[in-house]
Amino acid sequence: MSLEADRSRLLELLRSLSFERRRVVLASGKESDFYIDCKRTALTAEGHALVGRLLWDRVRRLEPPVRAVGGLTLGADPLASAIAMWSFLEWERRRAEGQPDGAAPERAGGPGALHPPGTIDAFIVRKEPKEHGTGQWIEGRRTIPDGSRVAVLEDVVTSGGSALRAIERCRSEGLVVAACLALVDRREGGREAIGAQGVPLVALYAREDFMP
Repeated sequence: MSLEADRSRLLELLRSLSFERRRVVLASGKESDFYIDCKRTALTAEGHALVGRLLWDRVRRLEPPVRAVGGLTLGADPLASAIAMWSFLEWERRRAEGQPDGAAPERAGGPGALHPPGTIDAFIVRKEPKEHGTGQWIEGRRTIPDGSRVAVLEDVVTSGGSALRAIERCRSEGLVVAACLALVDRREGGREAIGAQGVPLVALYAREDFMP
């Protein structure tokens, strides 16, 4: 299917599986008369594939290219997984068709053959550091060299708090945050808050896609 058809189908799934009209208290602490739980869609087989293809299409347009994607657990986790998987499937397709990779050096970083050129790895930002072993904040960091450009992910952006925590943690680990990608922008100040940190927000959908 085309990207536009995929976008329409993912919106259909989000509306049927993830969207609810009811009074809730959001993670930001604000009250709202509607709720969107993107995990209900992103964790289905079809939803995972659609999320991967659509967000990968946005990630691959970032210039200079990014080395990895991830965000604050738990909302960002299935998004990062889906993008990483789709990037590898695309790399395999190009290789099978004999297409030149054309990846920038930034994408070929990491420990050699462990990272096929042009693919995007996933990472997870913990809410608290690991209590044993390395005490690390970011899972998946081993294949992401210091100074790498990354994209932070969020499922639903409201105030931007989760994305801002992920941006701060990535920067403290020596990573360069190129953009923030989201499934839904509720248009409640998050875009402006993230932008104030010098990070553009790119969202597949917005409030008006769910609330006419």
